[in-house]
Amino acid sequence: MLLVIALGGNAILRKKDKPDIATQFRNTARAMRHITPLAKKFSLVITHGNGPQVGAILLRSEAAKKQAYELPLHSAVAQSQGEMGYMIQQCLENELRRKGIRKSVSTVLTQVVVSKNDPAFRNPTKPVGPYYTRLQAMLLRGKGFVIAKDVHGGYRRVVASPRPKEIVEASAINKLVKSGVIAIACGGGGIPVYRPGNELKGIDAVIDKDLASALLAKQISADIMMILTDVPKVAINYGKPGQRFLNKITAKKARQYMEEGHFPAGSMGPKISAAINFLSSGGKKVIITKPELAEKALKGAAGTTIMR
Repeated sequence: MLLVIALGGNAILRKKDKPDIATQFRNTARAMRHITPLAKKFSLVITHGNGPQVGAILLRSEAAKKQAYELPLHSAVAQSQGEMGYMIQQCLENELRRKGIRKSVSTVLTQVVVSKNDPAFRNPTKPVGPYYTRLQAMLLRGKGFVIAKDVHGGYRRVVASPRPKEIVEASAINKLVKSGVIAIACGGGGIPVYRPGNELKGIDAVIDKDLASALLAKQISADIMMILTDVPKVAINYGKPGQRFLNKITAKKARQYMEEGHFPAGSMGPKISAAINFLSSGGKKVIITKPELAEKALKGAAGTTIMR
């Protein structure tokens, strides 16, 4: 059976962590210890977030712009895929060897096609990169960047978050999986590209990691999708007096809860949307839980399972 695991960025770099490579390697190694046992029973594809990492790449690019060429966002996403793929690949390979599991691991730089006419491009809302002063913001607006006031103070660049339409490397990923390789793909939601005619061209945007993972799972005919995040289960009325954790629900019920406003766009919303998309395209089930509960969740003893 084929299992797609969408690994949340918090599994590699948490908010209170020192943002250095050593910390990220330790966190990645910890996450891989929970994922490795699944390689005994499943063919695996691992996707991951990249928020802090791509932000750091843009900061470095901004700081060095007088000494080195600047990076467009789509190139920064590609760079983050290499950096994080290396960490995940190495830590997973080390853990597989410790467990005596003979499987190879390969990172695939993954392009994801979006529509240049997606409504998100008319109303960019996703903050990326460094904070700016009011004067810097005015100068950047003069260069054509969309800059918005940030809730945490200062100003930040905002970009579109369009819906993914196609995973360009899906066929290559499928071939790797069928040959027994664990593939790491769609890092950060994928490198955003569009098609002018029959070509591919990068475009500055941020694609939701879970939506891209669901599309990949569909294109490679995965059986199960697992979304690993920082909560043990999905809840309705989260953080309110009537909070209730969900053990097992149908996609229809999940859609109902979402329409009732239980899953905000900035937190659980994209994960539930991704689950519904995957199940409506033929997937068997989606599991949402924490990395340390992954093995138990696949046995039905933890997490939230969403069925067709």
